[in-house]
Amino acid sequence: MLHNSREKYFEWTLLLLIFTLGYTIVVQALDFLGGILGAITLYVMLRHINFSLTDKYGKNKAAWIITLTITLFVLIPLTLLPLFAYDYIQKFNFDVNTIIDKFVKTLHYIKNEFNIDLMSDKSKEYITAKMTLIFNMLLSGLNNFAVNLFTAILVLFFLLAGGRNMEHYISRLLPFNEKNKDIIKKQIYLTVRSNAIGIPLLALIQGIIAGIGYYIFGVNNAILFAILTGFASIIPLVGTMIIWIPLCIAQYFEGSLYQTIGLLAYCTLVVAQCDNVIRLFLQKKMADTHPLITIFGVIVGLPVFGFMGVIFGPLLVGMFLLILDMFAKQYVLGEIDDNNNKNIKPNLDLERKLLTHSDKDKKDIEI
Repeated sequence: MLHNSREKYFEWTLLLLIFTLGYTIVVQALDFLGGILGAITLYVMLRHINFSLTDKYGKNKAAWIITLTITLFVLIPLTLLPLFAYDYIQKFNFDVNTIIDKFVKTLHYIKNEFNIDLMSDKSKEYITAKMTLIFNMLLSGLNNFAVNLFTAILVLFFLLAGGRNMEHYISRLLPFNEKNKDIIKKQIYLTVRSNAIGIPLLALIQGIIAGIGYYIFGVNNAILFAILTGFASIIPLVGTMIIWIPLCIAQYFEGSLYQTIGLLAYCTLVVAQCDNVIRLFLQKKMADTHPLITIFGVIVGLPVFGFMGVIFGPLLVGMFLLILDMFAKQYVLGEIDDNNNKNIKPNLDLERKLLTHSDKDKKDIEI
């Protein structure tokens, strides 16, 4: 009896230490959450390629090959493209006097017609404060992006190096039978893959649709702004509006009233609405995900995971419903699959292969 009490004491003490240390680590790592989730997304997408290269070259070489390839041909170009676009926009030649004159006339018109003075002292203070806040947010966003990019590369390397052994270890810790483990792994893979592929595909489609409207209504440098609109579609909540709203304002200040009305109508009715329709269609097609799971997943995921919530929010909601269904079938409804729950034994042959290595394998394990 005393022995059992001591064992219980040690068990609960160990669990308390694990929870305390884990909570501390999670809280301190929140600033790097975007990079960690990005690395997990890349790993899920590249795991089959990683396994093939590991069988051919060993785990360390495979991890280096994939990490360097992703860094050079994906992450660095994605980082340089916004900088190139920013530099390109700075070279635009605007007729400043015409814009200022149109702006002043617009303010006078609003004041005379609606008795709203947008240039009062209070309005100036409000606009100045908001512009300062937006500027600081942009600077902070750039810094966070650089930090999370480095974090993603670093974490991705060690995930790739862990490979099969890491997945097998995590699988053994899951409190499910083998059939349910396979279902969960499949669900994670499908959801992450569908979002990781669907988001860039959505950006491409959004850019093409927006570019058509920009060309029709006479926007200068329509191709460049179409590319920027595609990238903006990735940004949660505001999305493409951060591109086409300033474009509509610019069209108005250039004196093209009818083109401005047409562009505003096109962007409001077509560009803004097709985002939701295409996103839901892709989710349903690629992962057979119910549209409500995607909608509520993004709503839940954005406050928790930030930008990566567009991927891991739907995954979180989908996993909750999946585990709830497993619990209901096994413990509430009593729908137990005898073939999978009877005499469940660990795969000893697989464990022996993973835990017993030749000298070459032992060298590969050391990172």
